[in-house]
Amino acid sequence: MNILLIGSGGREHALAWKISQSSLVDVVHATPGNPGMDVIGPCFDVAADDIDNLVKLTLQVEPDLVVIGPEAPLALGLADILRARGFDVFGPSKAAAQLESSKAFSKACMKAYGVPTAAYGTFTAPAPAKAFLRTLEAPYVLKADGLAGGKGVVIADTLEDADAGVDDMLSGQFGAASATLVIEEFMHGEEASIFVLTDGVGAVYLPAAQDHKRVGDGDTGPNTGGMGAYAPAPVVSEAVMDRIKREIVQPMLKGMAADGMPYQGVLYVGVMVTEAGPKVVEFNARFGDPECQVLMKGLTGDIVPAILGAATGALEGNETAFEALLELDTFQPSATVVLASKGYPGSYAMGSVINGMAEANHLPGVTVFQAGTDRDSEGALVAIGGRVLNVTASGATLEEAISRAYAGVDRIDWPEGFCRRDIGWRALGGSSSVKAT
Repeated sequence: MNILLIGSGGREHALAWKISQSSLVDVVHATPGNPGMDVIGPCFDVAADDIDNLVKLTLQVEPDLVVIGPEAPLALGLADILRARGFDVFGPSKAAAQLESSKAFSKACMKAYGVPTAAYGTFTAPAPAKAFLRTLEAPYVLKADGLAGGKGVVIADTLEDADAGVDDMLSGQFGAASATLVIEEFMHGEEASIFVLTDGVGAVYLPAAQDHKRVGDGDTGPNTGGMGAYAPAPVVSEAVMDRIKREIVQPMLKGMAADGMPYQGVLYVGVMVTEAGPKVVEFNARFGDPECQVLMKGLTGDIVPAILGAATGALEGNETAFEALLELDTFQPSATVVLASKGYPGSYAMGSVINGMAEANHLPGVTVFQAGTDRDSEGALVAIGGRVLNVTASGATLEEAISRAYAGVDRIDWPEGFCRRDIGWRALGGSSSVKAT
């Protein structure tokens, strides 16, 4: 098979790495890709949101399957355009991708389909938004309606801060993405990420993962796109997963199909495991980043048949066969630590040189997935983004995987980078600092 993978981040590097291992795959093309993906297969210089040129590239490459990694091209309708051209595509339609591109739309769907989530209100003006805040208890959750690169969520501890957040968002803090604001009650519990490969009816569930959104140790500081992740997440027991399937995923898939927008691709369900059971924090229309990295690292089987099955409508009624090909029963505990540019998620410098990648990649169980990287004129690997590297490792236990990941971090020579030192602390019994051994 000839695969075209769209995207350039750590998520896409991990997908390219895993897809390329399939006996079904001959070549993995990527666009725009990154230096790590360029080692796997040819990369093209077409941006992930350049729809017209992505269509031209697809016609040129003639792939057997197109895998769309990031949310922007999905929100712009790339999957619809390519399907209309006769290509098999792993990724939801523009209509279905609104689950991520519009928080208000997503909330309305959950309400219509009876899916458990936080109480909420949707606003375009400050006065009613602030009035609604006064019906809630602190802390307060404010979400930009549209896509904001994983940074459009503000959790305010005081009413004063929440009021200021309303003013900031509705006055353009996140541009057009925050022209509409969703305010939610704060849910108490532990978060987890669930990923479902689906053709719109049939569904294959990957192991639960847990992301670390806050920039600092102990879950402190502002939200980011994700500072690390691990899988499996112990908080999602078999009983909790059964409820997620029955109360969340199945009603969503059935409701969206009935409303003429069947969901096809990977459905990311961000859940809060509360005392009352799992409730939806958010839906996303693609793999999580950095959760994708730990899932691809931990899977011992072939993911390509399930991805192709989701794209072609072959999952329904055949879930057990695809689960067997994925070898879910032998999933290896895995963890990833994000190395980010100092200053992230605020302003940061670009162009600093990264060394030690080969040393890290040669450690047992360690694979470094690249995200915000490029090559300079002399061929050196340099940082060009906020989240730059995903140092990922698997092991016999989650503790071993986390230790190996930090051992990899410590082999990388990049003074301009930083990371959290407590990835996986919940799973390890509350430890706030993890050291390499």
